[in-house]
Formats: sequence, C-alpha cells, structure tokens
Amino acid sequence: MPEQSPFDLAEGDPFGPHNLPYGVFSTADAPGQRRIGVRYGDQVLDLSALPSALPAAIHPHAELLAAPTLNPLLAAGRPVWQQIRAAVRTAVTDPAHRDEVAPLFHPLAGVTLHLPFEVADYVDFYASEHHATNVGRIFRPDAEALTPNWKHLPIGYHGRAGTVVVSGTPVVRPHGQRKAPTDEVPAFGPSLRLDIEAEVGFVVGTPSTLHESVPQEAFRDHVFGVCLLNDWSARDIQAWEYVPLGPFLGKSFATSVSAWITPLDALDEARTAPPARDVPLLPYLDDADTEPGGIDLRIEVRINGETVSRPPFSAMYWTAAQQLAHMTVNGASLRTGDLFASGTVSGPDPDQLGCLLELTQGKGPYLQDGDEVTLTAWAPGPEGARIGLGEVTGRILPAG
Repeated sequence: MPEQSPFDLAEGDPFGPHNLPYGVFSTADAPGQRRIGVRYGDQVLDLSALPSALPAAIHPHAELLAAPTLNPLLAAGRPVWQQIRAAVRTAVTDPAHRDEVAPLFHPLAGVTLHLPFEVADYVDFYASEHHATNVGRIFRPDAEALTPNWKHLPIGYHGRAGTVVVSGTPVVRPHGQRKAPTDEVPAFGPSLRLDIEAEVGFVVGTPSTLHESVPQEAFRDHVFGVCLLNDWSARDIQAWEYVPLGPFLGKSFATSVSAWITPLDALDEARTAPPARDVPLLPYLDDADTEPGGIDLRIEVRINGETVSRPPFSAMYWTAAQQLAHMTVNGASLRTGDLFASGTVSGPDPDQLGCLLELTQGKGPYLQDGDEVTLTAWAPGPEGARIGLGEVTGRILPAG
C-alpha cells in the first residue's frame, strides 16, 4: 500500500489550508534545534526550510523563519504576516510545488512542540457576563452578582508571564495560604480546590509606543493570532488573598497555552456581533461602528477524557478589541509577545460553564492529582470548513 502523501488531508480536517497555525518544534535527530512550523493536518511543515523550496515567494523573509521562536515574525507586522501566510498556502495547495515542499513535512506525532513565543507581559480579563454573574452569586449571595463597574469596562489583572507553559506541561499542585470562613487563622499547604478556567488567548505582534493608546480599529494591526488557554486557579488560595487587590498566588503558578497560534485572518468567517449591551459605553469602548468583534469559537472541556462542558466564546460580553483598547487607554505600551486572555468562557446553559467553580456551584469536587484536562475548539471557516484551534492539555501532579 503506497504511503499517504502529506498533502492529502482527511475529509473535514480542521487543520487544512484555511487554517495554517504557527508553532515551534524540534525533531528527535536534532533536539536542540527549534524551528518554526505550520500545522497541516497531522503534519508539520518546516518553515525554516521553505525559502529554499519557494525562493521567489518567501526568500525575503528567510531570516524571520529561521528564528527559534515566533517573536521576530510577530514583530514584523501585518503585511509580512499576510505575505508569509499566502506563500505557505501556495506551498500546501499548488501541485506545481509538491516535489520541493514534500520533504519539508514532519509527522506531528514524531516532533516535540515548544512554547511558540517568548511571553512579554500577561494580562487576564473577566469578560463573560455569564461567568461573572455565576461567580458573583456564589461569592456574594446577598449582594448584586455583578460589581458596579463590570459593564462599564473590561475588568482584568496583570499576571505572571514567566509561568505561561505550553500544552502538555504537567501542572504541580501549588502551596499557599488558605482560610475557610470558620477558621480562626490561615493554614499553609497544598491547594485543596484546584480549578480550571477555559479561556481564549490573544498574541500581540506589533508593539505600540508608550503613552499612545491603541484604538479598537487598530486591533488587527497589533494582534497576530489566537490560542486556547487554561488559566489554572487555586480557589482556596485565591479566596483568602484576593481582597483587596485581586488574584495573585492563586493564579500565578501556571497558565497553559496551545502549541499552535491560529492567525486572526483564519477566523474571518467566524466573526460575529457580541451580545447586546444594555449600558452605554464610553467612546473608546463603543464598538457600534466597528467590524464585529466577537468570534464564534466552540470550546470543549474534557477531564480524563469525559466532556464536562462546551462553552461558547460568541457569548462573551467584552471583545478582544475592547480589551486591547482598555489595556492601553492609559498609555501603557504593547510589546511583541504580549499575551492577553479573555477570562473564563461561560454560556447561559448548565453545560456551557468554563470552570469547576461554576459547574459545581462552588461545592466541588475540584481537580485531583492525576487528573488530565484538555481544551479543544473549532470555528466555522470558509466553504463549510472547520478551523481548529490547537488543544491545551495539562495533567495535575502532586504538590512537591
């Protein structure tokens, strides 16, 4: 039986020519050499070698593609992103180039995937009205579920970039202080209420200048792509520490991201209007006259192989463009490799909740040692195709 060509995809493969997400990989014969690749079906196309195969189309960008991380490509800006994406699509779809391109593929199962970019800053938002309302009812049963500022601005916190890890990296149960309402003093030890947060991350490419804000209209000029993200949360540590300044050690021990970054342009068909707003927005957040800022992503959360939730990203109240505008409205600058996350994605239905806190009404059970959590997602693409986002997986290891 002849060996299947890497160009031949299974019908409905969500990693076809309309997707082409970027990652960084190494091979068993050269484990110390990290290379930029694009996922195509169950193969990885080595972009560092593509300029020699398609010199006319992509040679001017050879230095960017020879880097061991995506950061130089991210910094190059949208015109370059579009040129390279077009060349890659030609490489995998034009039969005239098959002989030159075929040797550049590596089976996905045979490579090691790495964190695809160096994270500069990490910001996490709180953009789902359903999630914020559910959590408010759990934590403040006798008060309004949403805080007074929630519908006026995208609430967020500045996280820890150094503990962002690639999918497949084990997550060690963190230690910290915790105090139950009935306890007189706090105790110290491993978290007993370890949770997940199913989120979507946005990767910044083009930086901005200090003291200059980035309007919503400039979103595509600065944001390179999208990935799935799991913002692991130690709820007992978080509950004791977060008053009055917010999340800290209950969040900073690990944040998992996909090994694949899907370009924004791959999600054009999935653009959708966000939910109707019932509170007038200040001009810099008003998106009434901008392109639809929502994205129709269908997320699935599995724990130990069992599907526990299917959160819809289209239900998010605040869009990524609004988050970017708010993040920079005070003059804070963007840096290449900045990562900002949507916050927990939850929908209105019981099977659409993005964390165990919501799924169990705060009662648990939470994650046990040995549990493995996997997030997957897809979005509608052109011609009926599905655009897959790279999965995010992490297994819980006992506290050290």
